[in-house]
Amino acid sequence: MTNEKIKALFDACYQAKRVRDLLPALPRGVIPSYIQYLDTIASLEKKGAGVKVSDISDALSLPRPGVTRTVKAMEKKGYLCKVTSPEDGRITYVSITQAGRELSRKYNELYFERLAPFLADLSEEDVDCTIRTIARFYQIMAERRTTVE
Repeated sequence: MTNEKIKALFDACYQAKRVRDLLPALPRGVIPSYIQYLDTIASLEKKGAGVKVSDISDALSLPRPGVTRTVKAMEKKGYLCKVTSPEDGRITYVSITQAGRELSRKYNELYFERLAPFLADLSEEDVDCTIRTIARFYQIMAERRTTVE
């Protein structure tokens, strides 16, 4: 791959970040990761098992201490609640509260439903390719950090 193509890939990633910045404003005190956590927890809950912090950490490929902090902040704001397992008191499950479901519905479902018609010109194949490419690029960059000396 040429240097110009690598630079173009970085430029595309920068533009992708700017696209995220165009999402609707969140309520005061809510950060974008809350929406991502709510979406991830809802997805994990659909699989039928209780959701633990470690499950969220694994699903998002994030370190557990950071996930624990975010879950605590979301619990404090009323978007999540924690429940100790009746079978094993060492296990704590995380679930979405009604306030969390309403937040997720507003900023996930409703917004994306309104956005979908505008994205009709993008093929599923192109979108899937973009997702794979960005995921692979991130993986390469994370594994092979180099320095300029």
